[in-house]
This record gives sequence, structure tokens and C-alpha cells, in this order.
Amino acid sequence: MRAQRGPVPWAAVTRGALAAGPLLLAALLAGRASLGVVAAIAAMLAGINDRPGSRRTSVRRIGVPALAGAVGLLVGSYAGAHLGAFALTLVLTGLGLVGGGISAIGPVASGTGTQLLVTCAVGAGMPLPDPVWQTVPAFLAGAGWLLALRLLLPTPVSRTGDPRAGRGRGPYRPDSRFAPRPDKHSDPRPDPRPDPRPDPRPDPRPDPRPDPRPDPRPDPRPDPRPGPRPDVRLDFRFDGERAAVAEVYDAVAALLDAAGTEHAGARRAALTAALDHAQDALAGPRLRRHPSSAAERRLHAQYAAALPLGEAATALAWAERTVPKRAAEGPRRLAAAVRGNSLAGPLPAPARTDPALRALDAALLHAAEVFDRGRAPDLHTRRRSVAALVRTVLGAGGREYALRAGLCFGAAVATAQALHHGHWYGAHQHWYWLPATAVFLVKPDLGPLVSRVLCRAAGTVLGALLFAGFAAVLPRPEGLVVLVAVCGALVPVAARHFAAQTTVVTVLVLALVMVGGEPQASAGRIGETLLACAIVLIVGHLPVPGQRGGGVRARIDAADAAAHAYLVHVLGESDDRAARWTLRREAYRTLAEARAAIARAAAELPALARHSAGADEVAAVLERLVDTTTASAVHLDDTGRLTPRHTERLAALRDEIATRRGRVGRSRTLA
Repeated sequence: MRAQRGPVPWAAVTRGALAAGPLLLAALLAGRASLGVVAAIAAMLAGINDRPGSRRTSVRRIGVPALAGAVGLLVGSYAGAHLGAFALTLVLTGLGLVGGGISAIGPVASGTGTQLLVTCAVGAGMPLPDPVWQTVPAFLAGAGWLLALRLLLPTPVSRTGDPRAGRGRGPYRPDSRFAPRPDKHSDPRPDPRPDPRPDPRPDPRPDPRPDPRPDPRPDPRPDPRPGPRPDVRLDFRFDGERAAVAEVYDAVAALLDAAGTEHAGARRAALTAALDHAQDALAGPRLRRHPSSAAERRLHAQYAAALPLGEAATALAWAERTVPKRAAEGPRRLAAAVRGNSLAGPLPAPARTDPALRALDAALLHAAEVFDRGRAPDLHTRRRSVAALVRTVLGAGGREYALRAGLCFGAAVATAQALHHGHWYGAHQHWYWLPATAVFLVKPDLGPLVSRVLCRAAGTVLGALLFAGFAAVLPRPEGLVVLVAVCGALVPVAARHFAAQTTVVTVLVLALVMVGGEPQASAGRIGETLLACAIVLIVGHLPVPGQRGGGVRARIDAADAAAHAYLVHVLGESDDRAARWTLRREAYRTLAEARAAIARAAAELPALARHSAGADEVAAVLERLVDTTTASAVHLDDTGRLTPRHTERLAALRDEIATRRGRVGRSRTLA
């Protein structure tokens, strides 16, 4: 029920203002208002999926659901034109099962399933005068327009070589904070007149403490002497990737600061989230298998250099003792260098007093070496096979998603058809609002059921009342077009709370309906939304065949398997660090997904929440097991053997997992 916080996404606001409104205006000027309404609906749905991240990931996040929406519009249009009420209900219920099942795969698949069902209902029930072969391309054009804006428009203040983050090139001087102190009897005022004569006397005194390791880490601070200006060319191609990688280094620094405190667990979870986001940002769809530009290869190398830093920071947090503040300074300088696309600079080395600190120092040295000479290493991620995706859809979690979404969507379609053919709607044939609303309410991955229903009801009532006031004073169609553009700009900001997003979308949809030639329909929108809320509350809490809580158990099973694979690899003392980092990323990512599913399930009413009781305890033990495995890997790298503390902790955690697993109906053992 709480709203998310953060800065205003001005780039997304600009895209929203340039999407639905201008498309609708162009269609009105061309005399094709109905096609403009379809394109504006597609742009609105694409705007809902327009989340922060890299441009490459936006292709999948916006484009895949848009393609599914076009398929749904095509199927719904033909089904609504050629099938009776009973057959149409069966077809849409079957699609509800499909859309719910594929939502178990992940966030993009969830958006795909949602858009498939919404456009199917719109195509079956929305009276469109244009043929299908025109409406489907119009829908794709609307979504494609917003995607083009996402790919082509620059992000504000995205520059290469930002002088605030360090010089991109030029001479450097030593860092005075790590230089030797001057003699107390020396003159503190530097002589501004350098001696032009070379000193003929060589210094016979060698350095009694030579450093055997050359420090490849230059100073990040700008040189005050004249030199080439840093490059401030606009380069917004990789602004999302650059920000995501920089957040990883900041998260490492935050975890080092929190080591030995009660905040270490939360900071480790934040590091996992930052790594997941950066990995997704860099692993988006591409035409070539490997990065083709030097800038992208450098970002890949910088991401890979953060993995050993995160591993060392996790091991230090596991040791439950504080580390010097100096240790976190290096990752913060690396974060600034990533944001400013500049050199790394000198990185203060921590004291090499134990294996974790030695691993941190080695990781800092490695990062300094690869920051400017990266070779685009592997992102340490593995694509899921088609067979694995099918198993996810047909597994316990997929079946539960499918059954819940299919029943609610089918019940909403059946109710809407009964009311429609019983002439309860009169001249306003908007029966598709009922199943379309049910889709946004029933999806288990969008939040707890009751909170979604309350937010949807409140947002719809407020939005309908606001539109009724706007419709009474705005000129038509000019005022409605402006209202659509304003609402499109507000969608990214309103996405912080479901009720606020519902309010904005309600105003936008009602404006599009009126532009399409329909009368003002605020009262009907309120009534059908409240009816959809009641249907979802009733059907969503009915007892169904099979075991409830399958989605949570499926996430726990995946986290268990990933933790087991990671532990086996580490205890096998393999020298393949790339494989180890891949397994570690999978273990932490699946744990984060399990934690999110458990939190949503725990916020449901007791009738649903009781089916996942005990899962949070299993996830907590799995997290401690993966942290202990990471600490063991760092210790094995340094000494080649584990301490009794490591072995005893691993054995105790495995026994605890076996004990707690039965409480959530699990049968596998982690051995």
C-alpha cells in the first residue's frame, strides 16, 4: 500500500507526453480517429512497461508484450465477430489459462501475458469500425512509436567524460591523502619558481622499502595544469548500462561500510539487486553475439571486475566484524569512474590481514587494471532452455498462476456476456472493461490481492470523477487530446502506486473512448470496476484443486537447487572462477526472486497466506548457506583449506534446511 520513492523519471515523462497524445492528434488530422484510439491504447500499455533500465532491455520489456498484444487483438477481434457468448467465454477462459501460465516465467513474460489477455478482451468487445488488418498494424505502430522514442531520445545529463566525476584523459599527480607527510621543519610554502637546472648529483640513497608491486591505479582527481579538455560529447547509448554498473560498485561500498553491523544483511540483499539489474541491463537482445563497440566492451569488463569485489565484501560481512572505512573508498571511486566514463584513479588498498581483505585488495588491483583495457568477458549468466521454460509453465507455480488467472478472467467474461446480452448496458457496449480490469487485479506477481483490489477501486472512482469534471469543461476533441498527452506523461510518475496509476489510466481511457465517438461513461466505468473487484475477491479466494502456494514453493525449489549447485562447485575446489561466479549469481538471483514471492504471499489474507507459511524461514537459511559458501570460496582461494568454523557452519545450515523444508511441503534434500 506504500508508494515507491525516487527522482522523477523526466525522460520517461517526456516519452509519455510524445506518445499517445501526438498519435491521437495525427489520426484525427487524417480523419482516422478509431485507428488513433487503438494506437494510443498501445502506446499507453507500452508506457506502463517502460521501466528504468538500458535501451537494449527496453526492446524486450516493451516489444515482446506489444507483439503479444497484437496477437491478442487479432484473436479477440475474430472471436468476438464469429463466436457466440458461450463459445467466446470458453475461448477467452482458455487464453486466460495460457496468459496466467506464462506469467510464472518472469517479469517480461508476466507483462506479455497481461497484455495478451487485455487486448483479447478489447478486440472481442470494443466496437471498432476498421477491419482487423488495419487495427492490428495500428496497435503495433503505437507501441513501436514509444519504443522508438525510448531508443532514440537522449537521457537528460548523459555525457561521456563528465568533468564532475574525473578527467577522462590527461596527466595525473599523486593523491596527497596517501603521500608521505612532509618534514615538520620544511617550508610549507611551495616555491612557485622551479629550478630549470637539472641536479647533477645522483641520490646515492636507495629507497629502503621498495614496493614490489607496481601500482597501476592512477589518481582520479583532475590535474590543475593545462591539458586536453575531457570529452563531453553526448553519448547516451549506454547510459542505462553505465548507471547500473556504477550502482553495483556503490552497493559493494555500502556492504563494506555495514560489515559487522545489523545492516549487513540488508546491504547484501541490495548488492544482489544491483547485480541483477546490471546483469539484465548488459544482457539485453543484440544482433551480434558479442559486444561490437569499445564502450560496450569496457562496460562488460567493468561489470565483471565488480564480481570478485562483491564476493570479497560478502565474505567480510559473513565474518561479522567491521572493516576500516578506507576499504569502501576504492569501490566508490570506481563507481564515480563508471558514471563519468573516466579512469579509475588511485584506489586505497586495505590492510591484507586476513583472506577476505586480501581478496578485496586483489579485486581492487584487478579492477584498476581492466577498467581501461577490458576485453568484454562473459556476463556470467546462462539462458534458460525451451525445455526449462516449459517446465516452469507446467510446474506447480505455473499451474497455480494459470488456474487463478483463467478462472477469474473466465468468470469476468461470463458475467460481462450475461450483462451485455441482457441489455444491462443499454447503448454503452463496454463489456470488455470487466475482464480487462480483472486481468490487472488477478495477476499474483503484481502484489497482494486485497491491496490491489482496494487500490484499483479507489483509483477508478477518483479517475472517473476527475474525468467527469474535465469532460464538462474541455473542448472536444482538442481538450481531450491534450488530456491524453498529459495523462501519458503522468503514467511513469503514477507507476509508484497502483491507485495513482489506476487514476491516471482511467482518465486516459475515458478520454480515448470519448474521442472515439462514445458518450461520457464515467458511471459505467465505476460500476464495472467495482463488479470486477468483487469477482476477483470471490474467485481468488475459492478453494481450487491441487496444493496452493505453488508459486512460492517453486521459487524456493529453484533457490535450493541453485544453492546446492554452487556449494558442490566450491567444495569441489574447482579452479574455474567464471563458472563459480555464474553459479553464485544464479544462487543469489533465485533467492531474491523467492524472497519477493514470499513477501507477496505473506501480505495476502490468511486464507491464501497460510499456504506459504514457513517459506521465509527456509529462504533465510538458504541465504546464510549461500553467504557461507561465498566466504568458504574466498578462504579456499587464499589458504587451500577450510577452517572448522566454515565446515561446522555448512553442516549446521544443511541440517537446518532439511528440518525446515517439510513445513512448506517440500521433499528434496540438500545434501
